[in-house]
Amino acid sequence: MRYQISGRHIDIGEALQTHVKAELGETVEKYAQRPTEAVVVFSRNAHELVCESTIHLSTGLTAQAKGQAAEIYAAFESCRERLDKQMRRHKRRLRDHHNRRSEPVEFGAGASYILAATEEPDESSESDDMLQPIVIAEMETKVPEVSVGEAVMQLELSGQKLLVFRNEGHGGVNVVYRREDGNIGWIDPRNSK
Repeated sequence: MRYQISGRHIDIGEALQTHVKAELGETVEKYAQRPTEAVVVFSRNAHELVCESTIHLSTGLTAQAKGQAAEIYAAFESCRERLDKQMRRHKRRLRDHHNRRSEPVEFGAGASYILAATEEPDESSESDDMLQPIVIAEMETKVPEVSVGEAVMQLELSGQKLLVFRNEGHGGVNVVYRREDGNIGWIDPRNSK
């Protein structure tokens, strides 16, 4: 596993980095057999120290956690405990879903684009070029083919606000998203012909 441990406006020593690698490696190995990368960032928020961790798994899932405390080691332990809880839930849910699933999850390829922010157009310079967004970057992203329940599980575990997936029930592209009221929304634009 590749580690990226850094401090934002604070210095972190070699002892802390060794401690983070040992503890985080132990936690991740307990629940996920194939982690690929761990990013840990320490920072200061007023009088508290903050530890933010992101772990990328080979399954495409990303686990994120944040811990705060007066001391840097305590902030990391708080963050590690949250990651431990997320990973334990993830493993339990996967085990429960795999009992019902006979085949592994398939991923399809999809295009992902980053568009430049648009400026307010002038009244005098209205042209067709202003209506076309500028593409800054093109990437390929993985779109899983899962059930709605599994998509909601992945959304909750990853901590993201939105997940695009292919519904294995009918093959259409669907979206699940986190609403402002804390509930989960589901968009299913089936083509009715």
